[in-house]
Amino acid sequence: MTTTVPTIADRPHLKAFLERVNPHRGRLIFCVDATASREKTWDRAAHLQAQMFSAVAAIGGLDVQLVYYRGHSECVASQWKSDAQSLAAVMSRVSCAAGHTQIRKVLAHIQKENARAKVDAAIVVSDACEETSYDLYAEARELGVPVFVFQEGSDEYVAEIYAEIAKLTKGAHCKFDNSSAQRLGDLLKAVAAFAAGGVKALASQKSEAAKLLLTQIKSDK
Repeated sequence: MTTTVPTIADRPHLKAFLERVNPHRGRLIFCVDATASREKTWDRAAHLQAQMFSAVAAIGGLDVQLVYYRGHSECVASQWKSDAQSLAAVMSRVSCAAGHTQIRKVLAHIQKENARAKVDAAIVVSDACEETSYDLYAEARELGVPVFVFQEGSDEYVAEIYAEIAKLTKGAHCKFDNSSAQRLGDLLKAVAAFAAGGVKALASQKSEAAKLLLTQIKSDK
């Protein structure tokens, strides 16, 4: 005679109790391009990113790792942090330096972090791509983490690559510029909600940015 052992899924009250005493903390990797081409808009973008950090703190249950690349080979990742002040402090020490994009290195880092512990989403804010698209797509296919690529500017060649990375990872790609910079702030907050609570949390925001991201996420499934 075979005995079936009940699982936590069979006991909703036990599952709810465990979530209260040991709730899941979402994990979000936030990467910014700090090469020289972004210097003119850096201060404005930094202000919007600080808004996202405050939104992260308000949402709760979310840890963020900051990654930036600049120069010819500098690509730096911070420790995982959850409070707005620590996140803003890390970004305040970053300045732009001439160099090429290092998006492939960023994707490889995301994959490595995800192998250690689940990463719920990644954000990449950049305006260029000076790498071979084939290599980037190969990394993206193996990622297992939705990547939200926010493009500063309107370069169509760059847009094509960013959109494909987003599609391959089941994320989203959106453009912004200095005249619509606040859109970036709204998009960042929407992804923070998604990383903390998934599609349900994103849908509950009911903002235009959230609707835009939801449309792309659902169309990739």
